[in-house]
Amino acid sequence: MKNIVLIGMPGTGKSAVGQALAGRLGYSFVDVDDVIRQRTGKTLKELLENMGVDGFVALEGSVGESLELHDTVIATGGSMVLSEGAMENLKRSGVAVWLETPLREIEQRMPDDLWDRGIAAPQGMDIREIYLRREALYARYADVIVVSREGEDATAEQVEEVMRTVGMRL
Repeated sequence: MKNIVLIGMPGTGKSAVGQALAGRLGYSFVDVDDVIRQRTGKTLKELLENMGVDGFVALEGSVGESLELHDTVIATGGSMVLSEGAMENLKRSGVAVWLETPLREIEQRMPDDLWDRGIAAPQGMDIREIYLRREALYARYADVIVVSREGEDATAEQVEEVMRTVGMRL
């Protein structure tokens, strides 16, 4: 069975939806942000401060390229789509599901200081600018697009329904 790779902007609920979806399907769950913290012993904010955005994106990409998982729901960081090698690796063994969330909802969920949340974007860039830069990449890599619903369980159920509809063996 293939992995389900959740992609999308920060604040779309990839981690919460991923955990709910993994529970529904009997899959394992991996949050790539957690893998990065485990491998480095640092928070995402510390990594951004020490490495800068480009260094962080390179690190995130190398983690994505190294993952070899099966029967797993994978919640990627919002910037994972900036690494072509990572996305190619994740899509080899999985189906990429873009959790598309309206920008106004994402804006409401985000703190003023995006670096404080560990979001890989130049300081001073707002969430709208990040969305506009990444939207085409999410669309490029997505095998399936699911518009987020209110509540992670409802979104997880929707992802499961869409996956069954497109004929993926779950």
